[in-house]
Amino acid sequence: MTRPKKKSTVLPKAEKRLAGMQSINPKLSFGNGLSNEAFAAQVEAVRVDLNTYNTLLSKVDEAYNNLAASEQALATLSENMLMSVAIKYGKKSNEYEMAGGVRRGERRRTVRKVEVEAVTA
Repeated sequence: MTRPKKKSTVLPKAEKRLAGMQSINPKLSFGNGLSNEAFAAQVEAVRVDLNTYNTLLSKVDEAYNNLAASEQALATLSENMLMSVAIKYGKKSNEYEMAGGVRRGERRRTVRKVEVEAVTA
């Protein structure tokens, strides 16, 4: 399952505002770091950070898929190893139990509970 990528709600609004400010004057500056250049730099920084974040999400998805595949391969190998012990020593052996199996005579039988209908008088 892929993680949903982030969409910025602020970035498109800021880009429209920057375009409007540049149409007024490309070198518009109000002092105190409030200029079109600073605004454009901050817009670009947010764009880069958003792209980086979404790329990392994709890499996390890839790492998760690799982990799931590795776990599945390990589960299969583990089961094959236990079955090999069962073939060599038998399912009633101490070796089978030592390898993590449950000996045939020690398995619990599941008891199904019968539902009793309530009889009203």
